[in-house]
Amino acid sequence: MIDIDAEPGATLRFWRRPHPITMIARAALLALVAVQCVAATHDALCVVWAVLLGVAAVPALAMPRHRVVGPLSRLAEVLITCLATDVIVAHAAHGTPPLRGDSAAAATLPYLLVPFIAATLYRRNLEAVLLFVVAAAVLAGLGAADHRLSHYDYLLVTLLWLMLSGLAAAVTATFQRTLLDRRELPQPYAEATRLLTQLRSVARRLPGATLDPGGLAEHLIDDVRSAAPADRAAVLSASGGSRLVVLAQSGLDRIDWETDLDSDSAIGDAWATQQPVTASRSQARSHSGGDVSALVVPLVAGVRTVGLLVVEADNTGAYPGQVIERVTGLTAPAALRLEAALLFDEVRSLATNEERQRLAREIHDGVAQELVMVGYGIDNALAVLPEDAKDALDELRTLRGEVTRVITELRLSLFELRTEVDRHGGLAAAIAEYARAVGASGGLRVNLSLDESTARLPAAVEAELLRIAQEAITNARKHAGASNLWVTCVVDPPFAQIEVSDDGHGIADQRPEGRYGLAIMAERAERIRGRLEISPRSPNGTTVAVVLGTPLRRGASSG
Repeated sequence: MIDIDAEPGATLRFWRRPHPITMIARAALLALVAVQCVAATHDALCVVWAVLLGVAAVPALAMPRHRVVGPLSRLAEVLITCLATDVIVAHAAHGTPPLRGDSAAAATLPYLLVPFIAATLYRRNLEAVLLFVVAAAVLAGLGAADHRLSHYDYLLVTLLWLMLSGLAAAVTATFQRTLLDRRELPQPYAEATRLLTQLRSVARRLPGATLDPGGLAEHLIDDVRSAAPADRAAVLSASGGSRLVVLAQSGLDRIDWETDLDSDSAIGDAWATQQPVTASRSQARSHSGGDVSALVVPLVAGVRTVGLLVVEADNTGAYPGQVIERVTGLTAPAALRLEAALLFDEVRSLATNEERQRLAREIHDGVAQELVMVGYGIDNALAVLPEDAKDALDELRTLRGEVTRVITELRLSLFELRTEVDRHGGLAAAIAEYARAVGASGGLRVNLSLDESTARLPAAVEAELLRIAQEAITNARKHAGASNLWVTCVVDPPFAQIEVSDDGHGIADQRPEGRYGLAIMAERAERIRGRLEISPRSPNGTTVAVVLGTPLRRGASSG
């Protein structure tokens, strides 16, 4: 049963009926109290205190979760226990050791365990605290009235049982909280479904393009340049290791920014301290020198640093306190938006990669294995057919060749599905590996031109660029009828250009399947805010290029 008294949104399960533990504890302790009261006073009439406790417990057993009856019943148990203690101690001068004199308080005080633990079992921790305070106050008041507070035995027994009862209640509350948390821990897939559903709902309510990290970074740079002097600026984000990736930058030059968090630089200091850092030297490795003011502002969302904003001016003292304050006023809300965009990219990449691996497993374990068995069957048929069955042999050989071709295509598809951009190898290495593999299987002569800087693009962007390059290379092998393939990869974040050229019969003569591949590439390029360029190659063939960003050169205007 769900507790009707539980706080809104709670999903923990509680008892409406009396809790079994409290019923057993009450019965046992009532019997104990009855026996010890008689032992302490040698008077059978003292059993009446156990009877009164039992009567007081009835409402608590009948309606333990009632907002009024339950707490009042437990309060009555505490008060009766305290009064019984005072009376029993007063009549225990000749009791049976150790229940004699002031030590006879131990005859009834153990019953305090029941109301204290019952309150915590029913998730009423504040009530348990109040019961403890009431018990301590009543016992102290009665002890003072009877001049027992100066008696060592009375104080020792009373404090001992108060402490034991309070400790038992605290342990019970902690143990119950731990068990219920474990029992109600949401399953990973259920929790993932809930969070993704919320993400979908929120994403639909956002303005267009606000879940694009590159677009958000460029927008932040534009805002900052209107609020502070900036000859150069960049937004860097984490890449999962000790290096940063360039999301966006502006300036007259393409800058080779410092992206190593372990370096001795303002970038490393700002990341570590989560505080704006100014410096009198450029944070770019390629800077030519001269007067420079640099400001590095961490983009902090909650307690997590999601990126850095770097702005530089070619003069000294460009970033006094009031300018820094204006810049941080812009970065605070931008950090939260950027974190949402980066998380969205990461979730999408994880889902895409998982789906690609699943498809690869299904193809390998399903149709690929079945085609191999078909090929073996054809081989067996060829082995047993007589030589004079020439027509049948020719047909089977043709069929065997087609099966071999399809198996080769499947193997290349599996290789494409499983190829990822390695964190240490980079995009150019992944494209080169795929081009060589396709060239070797398709009889293509592959010419590679790779130029990749030490800085990295965001992982999601690298993955999309790899898929575009794979599609372009596959298109050239399957539909262009080419003999040579030229693959060029230039990566200088946030700029990148991948170009695939062939010497085939050209785009105009390609079959519909090839045009479908071009549409897929265009969609992928648009997703990362790149552009797909398709042009004829002289004297024959096609060039497919995807360009991300603008290659800035000295003297050019800022983009």
